[in-house]
Amino acid sequence: MEEIKAAEEVEKKIRVIKDSPVESQQVETPTEFQTVGKSSISDSREERREYEEAKMQCSECNSSQLVHDYERAELVCSECGLVLEEDCIDMGPEWRAFDHDQRMKRSRVGAPMTYTIHDKGLSTMIDWRNRDSCGKSVSSKNRAQLYRLRKWQRRIRVNNATERNLAFALSELDRMASALGMPRNIRESAAIIYRKAVEKNLIRGRSIEGVAAAALYSSCRMSSVPRTLDEIAEVSRVSRKEIGRTYRFVSRELKLKLMPTSPIDYVSRFTSGLNLKGEVQSKAVEILRHAAERELTSGRGPTGVAAAAIYIASILCGERKTQREVADVAGVTEVTIRNRYKELAEELDIDIVL
Repeated sequence: MEEIKAAEEVEKKIRVIKDSPVESQQVETPTEFQTVGKSSISDSREERREYEEAKMQCSECNSSQLVHDYERAELVCSECGLVLEEDCIDMGPEWRAFDHDQRMKRSRVGAPMTYTIHDKGLSTMIDWRNRDSCGKSVSSKNRAQLYRLRKWQRRIRVNNATERNLAFALSELDRMASALGMPRNIRESAAIIYRKAVEKNLIRGRSIEGVAAAALYSSCRMSSVPRTLDEIAEVSRVSRKEIGRTYRFVSRELKLKLMPTSPIDYVSRFTSGLNLKGEVQSKAVEILRHAAERELTSGRGPTGVAAAAIYIASILCGERKTQREVADVAGVTEVTIRNRYKELAEELDIDIVL
C-alpha cells in the first residue's frame, strides 16, 4: 500500500510540473550579477585598448616608430632600440622556398587582390602553358579544347563597356609605369585614382590614355616620387598639353590635395643619373633648404632649381659636371641652369671657382 501511495504522489507532481506554464520556470538573473558582468566586460575592453595603444608606442621614448624584427621575433623601437616584445608570432607560411617554382608549388593561396586589374585579380586565369595541375604536359587531343577554354575565359572576364574601359586603361597605365620604372605602390594608387574618375563619370568626352596618364602623374606627386609632364608624355600616347589639362580637371573634381613639388624630391634621381656620390647629394639638399628658407625656390621650376643646386654641389665637392651633362639628366636647358645657379650663388653667398 505504501508503495502505491508513493507512486501516486510522484504522478501528481509530474502532472503539476507539466501543467505549469513555461514562463514560470524561467529563472531571471539578478541585476547585481548583470551589472557585475557588464562592468567586467567593459574593463577587459579598456585593458585591451590600453595594451594595443601601449604596443603602438615605445614605453621609453613614446615614439611610434616600431619595427618588427622577424629573424629574432622581436618588436623593437627604431628610435631608442628598446625591445618591447619578444617571441612574436610569425604570421607567414610555415614552409620555405628558395626559388619561384618551389614557392608556386608550396603556396596554397592565389595572388593578392590588386586594383591594377579590372576585376581586382579575383577571377580565374587559365595559364598559357599547356600543363595540368600535376605539371604534366597536356595531350595533343586536349590542347584544342584547352585553347577554346582559354579564349572564352578571356572573353567572359570582360562583361560590359565599363569593364572594357577599365581593362584597356589599366593595361595602358601599367605599360607607362613599367616604362618609367615605377614601384608597385604608385601603380596601385594611380589605379585607384582612375577608378574614382570612372565612378564620377569624368571619362566622358576625354581620351582614356589622357586620364590614365593624368592619374599616374597625380600618383607620382602624392607619393613624393615626382615625374615631369614631359617624362609622362614621352611614354604616353597623348601630348603634354592634354595631360596637364586633364590632370588639373581630375585633381579639381576628385579634390586631390597635392602640394607643390619640392626641388629636393628630384635631387636623388638626378645625382644617380650623373653617378655622383652621396656627399654631393647631401650638399645639394643643404643648398636647397637654405634657398627655401629665403624663398628663392618659389615661382621657379623645381627641376631647374634642383639641377642648379646639383651643379653647385658638384663643383664644391670636387666632382665637377658640366652644365650640358646636368641639363641632359634634368631635362632643362643650359640657360636655365646658368640663371638659377647665379641666383643661388649670389643670394646664399657661395663662392664658386670655375
